[in-house]
Amino acid sequence: MFREVKNPMEEEILRLLWVKRDCHQIGRFSEKGRRAQLRESCMHTLEAFGDEELPLCWLIRSNFMDSNIILSLAPNVDFCYPSGKRLRVTAPSFIRGEGEMKTYGLLKKQQPCSIDVLPDECLFEILRWLPRSQTRSIAACVSKRWLMLLSSIQPSEDMQMVQKGSELLRFSRKPLPDLNYPVPLASDLNLDVGSDGYLSRCLEADEATDIRLAAITVCASGLGGLGKLKIRGNSTCKITDGGLSVIGRGCSFLRVLHIWKLPLISDAGLLSIANGCPMLENLDVCDCPWITDKGLVAIAQKCPNLISLSIDFCSRISNDGLQAVGRGCPKLLSISIKDCPLVGDKGISNLMICTASSLKKIKLENVNISDVSLAVIGHYGKAVTSISLTSLQKVNERGFWVMGNARNMASLTSCTISCCSGVTDRSLEAIAKGCPLLKQLGIRMSHDLSDAGLTSLAGFARTLESLLLEECNGITLGGVLDLLLKSYTRFRSLALVKCLGIRDLPFQVEELPTCTSLQSLTIRDSPGFTSTSLSALVKINPNLRQIDLSGLVGVTDTGLLSLAESSRCGLVKANLGECVNLSDVSISALVEAHGSSLKLLNLAGCKMVTDRSLLAISANCSVLKDLDVSRCSLSDFGVAAIASAKPLSLRTLSLAGCAGVTKRSLSFLGKMKESLEGLNLQQCKVIRTHGAGSLGEKLWWCEILS
Repeated sequence: MFREVKNPMEEEILRLLWVKRDCHQIGRFSEKGRRAQLRESCMHTLEAFGDEELPLCWLIRSNFMDSNIILSLAPNVDFCYPSGKRLRVTAPSFIRGEGEMKTYGLLKKQQPCSIDVLPDECLFEILRWLPRSQTRSIAACVSKRWLMLLSSIQPSEDMQMVQKGSELLRFSRKPLPDLNYPVPLASDLNLDVGSDGYLSRCLEADEATDIRLAAITVCASGLGGLGKLKIRGNSTCKITDGGLSVIGRGCSFLRVLHIWKLPLISDAGLLSIANGCPMLENLDVCDCPWITDKGLVAIAQKCPNLISLSIDFCSRISNDGLQAVGRGCPKLLSISIKDCPLVGDKGISNLMICTASSLKKIKLENVNISDVSLAVIGHYGKAVTSISLTSLQKVNERGFWVMGNARNMASLTSCTISCCSGVTDRSLEAIAKGCPLLKQLGIRMSHDLSDAGLTSLAGFARTLESLLLEECNGITLGGVLDLLLKSYTRFRSLALVKCLGIRDLPFQVEELPTCTSLQSLTIRDSPGFTSTSLSALVKINPNLRQIDLSGLVGVTDTGLLSLAESSRCGLVKANLGECVNLSDVSISALVEAHGSSLKLLNLAGCKMVTDRSLLAISANCSVLKDLDVSRCSLSDFGVAAIASAKPLSLRTLSLAGCAGVTKRSLSFLGKMKESLEGLNLQQCKVIRTHGAGSLGEKLWWCEILS
């Protein structure tokens, strides 16, 4: 039994199928003939309207009702033929005019009909004539079946695209909009327009489904097509290869695709993307365990415009896939391989050789390569500007030495090496010699690096601007001072993090020449670094603009007072978080000396800081934008001083964990409504239970954490 037609849209499309005598002949044709005959009938209807707007109910306005033969839409009609055996048709004859309409109404009462009886291919022939505009989006809302049929329309089957001509598909960046149809705004479809003009969509976890991808495809088609798609799934994500195949069919202009943690995606999904998205430029695949070399080879063969490739946690990707990328993607600019145990020297070497003239950025982490790969990178990496090497267990000192001495990495400006045992004084010297344009260098967890390596670096790296050393316990304060005194005028930033060898010098530092180029100094979580060491550093670096001493329990008021007095240029950023031995004395002196330039001040965890420091801040810091006084010994009086300071216009304020701040501060915080954008009141129990909601009403544009 057919369900009764209640949807006007379905009823109107249904009336198209009470067609004239021509449609009676469809049952005599083959399957191909049936589709051709139906396509011709649809064409006649559209031509009758010319350039007029065609709403979704265009079917009832056709001239198909001039026939004296009407076909019933019962299940045994050839026109709505099943996929198997053809059944016999008996088409009744009626008299034209009033009798015809009466008979139509009689049949409708006797046998309710629904468009659901149409096979998919017949409905497909109708839907593909709909314009790529809001009309098609509305049609997709009728049912899941309509949505999936609309999303399965390929560009070659889309009549609107066919009529625009093959030249538009070949050369145009986007299809030109049809002004005859209303175009929905991107915001109405949850689509974002990026800075490059492409529509983008990001799906998170549970909202990532095949149905959602189909809806995005249909909606975006009316706006020129989707340009960027990011899917961040999880272990239960339900997106399958079918969802990616919908994207491949309907988003031929897709340029960026990120798929993360999709356990059901396999090579079939990537194959659909490769076949349907030849303009793909950026592919990021992370934690998709069923993707193998087969899918990567398809991308390499059919997406020649690929410029960025990132593969993380894909245990089935091996050397064959990377070799195919090297052969098929001559424009590749960036490659990132992480935690792919089957990737070795063969894949990396072939990729480097094939893309030597274009590849600029290399990131390799926890892959099974040896010194051979580094030698190839050093020899063929003439275009490489940035390289990051992490956890390469089989790479020794010789690999880094050969990479540097190849002297072919003349374009390298940024180098980061982490958890690689091959970084020694000798290899660091080779890198400094072989990379004449090196500006940024970061070395993490290298226990074989000593002060001698820093001396060589200072002598050969003439363009070095920034140096980061983390967990390099062989480095001492003497080596750091030698580096600063011998470095060139471009050296701007030095960061020492968790370097246990940074301790006070056993001798008194005499008058030393100054390093006027250094502007940023970071020393964090180094327990041996005290106020004595800080005084020595700030004396030879008088032009510091940024200072980060977070987590240094050995720094006291003496060291900070020396910093306040020695700095000639005004400090802009000061991060003193967790310096538990600092008090109001040094903080007040610091803000009095540098308050006119200070924009960021972090005092989180400085338990000896009280309202006195806030009074000094309110009186001297006229341009301060970000203030963090979490877990300090403050009261409502200090908050009132900050809120009432007229020249002060804070953008973010953190009072988290300040037990002395009570509900009385709420009225003062409300006065900061003109500038405050972020307020942290976490772990302030009194405030949280007394009126934090009312404060949110006053500061409705401010992000409040409570």
